[in-house]
Amino acid sequence: MKVPGSESTAEQVRRRVVAGGERFWRHEDFEGLSPSGVATTLSRLAREGELQRVRKGVYFRPRQTVIGPSIPGATAAIASSLRTPIHPAGLSAANVLGLSTQNPARGEFATPASDPPTALAGSRVRTRRPRSRATLTSEEGALLELLRDRATTSDLAPAETAQRLQELLSDGERFARLAQAASEEPPRVRAMLGALGELAGAEEQHVRALRKSLNPLSRFDFGMLSTLPNARDWQAK
Repeated sequence: MKVPGSESTAEQVRRRVVAGGERFWRHEDFEGLSPSGVATTLSRLAREGELQRVRKGVYFRPRQTVIGPSIPGATAAIASSLRTPIHPAGLSAANVLGLSTQNPARGEFATPASDPPTALAGSRVRTRRPRSRATLTSEEGALLELLRDRATTSDLAPAETAQRLQELLSDGERFARLAQAASEEPPRVRAMLGALGELAGAEEQHVRALRKSLNPLSRFDFGMLSTLPNARDWQAK
């Protein structure tokens, strides 16, 4: 008998895919769920047209545009299949997060590796990012990159940018993963993440941990996010 409120592997995979918007999905993005159940569900979603199979174990969920479903860029598809953790950066990050419609001519990525993967030759790759990002999804890593850039790559107005980021952080599990990974990020990233999480209604324990990690005498440049109503409480300049 199914316990009320519980979800099967298939239901959890489908829910995450639908909520994730336009992005790539790999089996590793569903840590903690049955590997066989994840594989079966992703294959089923591809047959139903919810996902596009890019290559073995890599799927893409498109967004609808005026000329039809969006198509994954070749470079982004390669990045999604690498074993080295790779996350979108710069304009690529803003695009993945729904904050920009721009696709840079050269893909922009970030990785904990000390050298760019040879498969991404020709792309802009920011290296030596924190190892704590290794278990994050593409979208989660993109969010940290966007905060590093103080949201300057967003095409939306400051209020719309903040609202979109709060929507992305309203998932408690996602915020918990990001708060933990942010322990190795620059203080300004932890401050902005904490401010956004507080507004999104994140669990107090995770918000508190981010606040305690900051030097109370420091002040941070929040860039576009300086308009957040609680920015000064989080030591924005």
